[in-house]
Amino acid sequence: MIKAWATTASDKPLEPFEYDPGPLGADDVEIAVETCGICHSDVSMMHNEWGMTEYPLVPGHEVIGRVTALGTNAKGLKIGQRVGVGWAASSCLHCQPCLNGDQNLCATHTGTIVGRHGGFAEKVRAQWPWAIPIPEGLDAKEAGPLLCGGVTVFTPFRAFDIKPTDRVGAVGIGGLGHMALKFAHAWGCEVTAFTSTDAKAAEARSFGAHNVVNSRNEADLKRIAGTIDLLIVTVNVPLDWPAMMATLRPKGRLHVVGAVLEPIPVAAFPIIMGQNSVSGSPNGAPVTSQLMLEFCARHNIVPQTEHFPISNVNEAIQHLLDGKARYRIVLDVA
Repeated sequence: MIKAWATTASDKPLEPFEYDPGPLGADDVEIAVETCGICHSDVSMMHNEWGMTEYPLVPGHEVIGRVTALGTNAKGLKIGQRVGVGWAASSCLHCQPCLNGDQNLCATHTGTIVGRHGGFAEKVRAQWPWAIPIPEGLDAKEAGPLLCGGVTVFTPFRAFDIKPTDRVGAVGIGGLGHMALKFAHAWGCEVTAFTSTDAKAAEARSFGAHNVVNSRNEADLKRIAGTIDLLIVTVNVPLDWPAMMATLRPKGRLHVVGAVLEPIPVAAFPIIMGQNSVSGSPNGAPVTSQLMLEFCARHNIVPQTEHFPISNVNEAIQHLLDGKARYRIVLDVA
């Protein structure tokens, strides 16, 4: 039996829970959880905001822990090795995206907390390619959020061949945005932080921003018009989309990783004349996650975190919902 924390309905808090995981699958890895980050996606799943939650639900998909058991087909890992698991826990491994190294785009990939139990527990399981080794030199106790939020904002740098000479902007200085600033700075780019809160300006600069603009200030946005090569939108709220698009240089890209639920209105003519792009991406493939962790170890990048013992998980979630998290919350499990 695995001890965990689960919710039984959309309006219920997490409470102690035990479940039998059954026999270990041939491709699976069992991991003793040391820490697990809390992502807003955990809260969305708890409340069934996306209509795909199965109860009881054990949330948690920013796991750091050590391998305790390996299925007969598991490769490249060993007992006792420290690994991380993010949003995805398995994929088919035979479709074209999987064979191309884009397993995160597999049509049948399985979320770590979608139809299965996640990392708010003493143990969690994942298919072996999705158990990502943690490199030496990376602070493991802070690394959990890198496996979800971190790789989400890292993916566009690799996918779109961002260069050190490029100018990168990040909209929203929160759980995703502050990591985007750190990545862009370490990548060698000129970095612009877009925030609706002027009080975050100094902190944004401490994360690596060279410039800070107020995303609600028309004069600020006009001042930087035509200067950005890649604008990463990390927020999930509507913005002044014409003004955001106007910040792009010719061939610039507005890239969405925040789940904005309303349609994004974009006029065709400015896109055509600037040869601009609008795109989006989910988390990242295993190889991208591995490269991201190695990049973080090399450049000493970790998210800014707050820690709670897992026994205080409901308090930690309320801290997140109250907007007080600075900027990622990590549960200490072991």
